Amino acid sequence: MNVLLILPQIFLFTWAVVVLVWDFVPRGKSRRGLAYFSLLGLVIAGVMTIVIPRGEAFSGAYLSDDYGRLFNLIFLASAFLTILASVDFAEIRFNYRGEFYGLLLMATTGMMFLSGANELLTLYVSLELATIPLYVMAAYMKRDLKSTEAGLKYLIIGGASSAILLFGISLLYGLSGTTYLSNIRGGDLGAGNMNTGLIFAEVMLIAGFGFKLAAAPFHMWAPDVYEGAPTPVTAYLSVASKAAGLVAFVRIFFNPLAITSADWVTILEIVAVLAMVIGNFVALAQTNIKRMLAYSSIAQIGYVFVALSAVNGYSIVGMMIFLMAYLFANIGAFMVAIGFSNMTGSDQIDDYAGMIRRNPMVTVMMAIFMLSLIGIPPTAGFLGKYWLFAAAVKEHIYWLVVVAILMSVVSLFYYANIVRKMFFHENPDESKIYYGPALGIGIFASGVAVILICLAPSIFYDWASQAARVFFPQF
Repeated sequence: MNVLLILPQIFLFTWAVVVLVWDFVPRGKSRRGLAYFSLLGLVIAGVMTIVIPRGEAFSGAYLSDDYGRLFNLIFLASAFLTILASVDFAEIRFNYRGEFYGLLLMATTGMMFLSGANELLTLYVSLELATIPLYVMAAYMKRDLKSTEAGLKYLIIGGASSAILLFGISLLYGLSGTTYLSNIRGGDLGAGNMNTGLIFAEVMLIAGFGFKLAAAPFHMWAPDVYEGAPTPVTAYLSVASKAAGLVAFVRIFFNPLAITSADWVTILEIVAVLAMVIGNFVALAQTNIKRMLAYSSIAQIGYVFVALSAVNGYSIVGMMIFLMAYLFANIGAFMVAIGFSNMTGSDQIDDYAGMIRRNPMVTVMMAIFMLSLIGIPPTAGFLGKYWLFAAAVKEHIYWLVVVAILMSVVSLFYYANIVRKMFFHENPDESKIYYGPALGIGIFASGVAVILICLAPSIFYDWASQAARVFFPQF
């Protein structure tokens, strides 16, 4: 057993415990030091993730490979930006800041274990370690009825989805006789009378992951939870929890079940269409920016499923590049929303009118984030969608690509509406909107990353290609 391979997870969990204990030490009312201490822990864990060797631990139940390593960096970057976004928000809204940062680090630890899970029970336990802290964080403003409602809904739906996912896992174990993904033989599973049971297992797994990913028609919890949860938690949910669901989904469906893809690709295509259509068209009617971003995130997972339906190396490349682009654009947009809400107390889109005169720099950054979410060059979102659609084109799934492009056109209306209001509408209140140093740094860094990914695509393509070779060695 090579414990060195899980050293970043052990370190980050220990760091989370230190954050929790440190919060008991009597000091002044401010807890900003806890936030910066947590950021330091994430940086150290990131360095460890980069330098640890490849290999397997726990008799093959955990793998350290390029695929999991890249996902771990995405999880750590999501947590880093979320804590930057939380510094001022926590000082204003939270009474218990140490617990918040500790829970965030623990959730990230669970996701990092999940990225390397090569065994079904390890995968399930890691997913729950990543998810349970999020239930608490969604209801963290316990005196706010919307926040407590969000936490309760997330807990109930999350528990139901976990049961469905566990049922699918148990069926897969029953059919294969093993919980190790590398020992499950897809060809044997698809033989004879076992095929019906396998299809049922695949349906349960897709439904379970569909709830975790907020993919239609399993999305009913997302808008209310995104609106009611503290905005930094919503930002983390929108990126990290989706990446966690995707890392596990691909581990199962692109490894032992790839050979039976004819059974489940059609289901995935249907889910992709529903997610894109429902997410984009309902987002058009939203007046609250958090609900709008919730429905847009449903549509975004539909675009990812377009690529995964192709089941080839470009599917992994497209997914990884898209997630990197989505990470900075979506959390960047939420950081703008957090600062705006801190100053104005509003999450209404109409209140963003005339923001160009209240904070020009942040307005320009918000416009960049919106353009990236649409997929317009020269932003990272364009590069991400290009590779997502290229994966489907490679397998001649043209009809799905056409639907995805049409839905991207629909998304232009609600994303561009925010830009239009910020630049061309007037607001009776033209007082300046100030963003704290942590938020300002996070917004600026996210904006630079959104542009950099598109201007230097070869670097990110090489990273994504290394991840793809874990499943497609000849890619």
